[in-house]
Amino acid sequence: STSVRKQPIDKDLSKTIVMASARSRPGSKLEPDEPLKCPVHLTDSAYAGQVKDDRMEGVGRYTFASGSTYVGGMRDGVFHGHGILHLPNGGKFEAMWENGKAVGLDEESFEGDPYAEEFSSEALQRNMGGSYTFADGLHYCEQEWPYCDGFDRRFYSEACHGLKPAGRSQLTDADPPRNVPLGQYDCGDGFYDPERRVVLDYSGRFLRNADTDEHDWIVRTCRKGVTD
Repeated sequence: STSVRKQPIDKDLSKTIVMASARSRPGSKLEPDEPLKCPVHLTDSAYAGQVKDDRMEGVGRYTFASGSTYVGGMRDGVFHGHGILHLPNGGKFEAMWENGKAVGLDEESFEGDPYAEEFSSEALQRNMGGSYTFADGLHYCEQEWPYCDGFDRRFYSEACHGLKPAGRSQLTDADPPRNVPLGQYDCGDGFYDPERRVVLDYSGRFLRNADTDEHDWIVRTCRKGVTD
């Protein structure tokens, strides 16, 4: 298979991508005084970064109409190399990409996770297609994920910072917990209105309509807003 090379990406997105000209050599440093003239995208997406022959090539930032943003390597107009897909909910998916597909990930990407030592090498290899990290920093591992299982019911923030004294136990991962509107449910990425069967994010923007399965799961398991 074609080899892919990890390229350094500044963790500060505001400094990661600057505009570069079509004359920039792929892999060269991006300079802010070299403006890139991006074509209009019919999909309402946008690109800022290095190009070659009017195609994305090198390092860049691609923003989808949905608000999701990919930052990382490009080749011949598609994601290629090390890159991170940032989602509007604060989560991110990091992977090594080859011709537009996620194909692998370095184990070092799990460094700093309090559960990382519990991931077996076999489980990590089965998850090397990429790594999803929730907005609070928790890494998801599809196989043998030790988070919140039958033996350890701690929230991720408790695993990171320790348990609170008796009588001050956390109700949610967020502490203090969000105030849930009366009659609605906190389903993790927003509030759910069971009457309209609509999920809105925490800022009030529409996310999705819930089907019967999701409705039943939310009503059965999520925290409901009630009067004191």
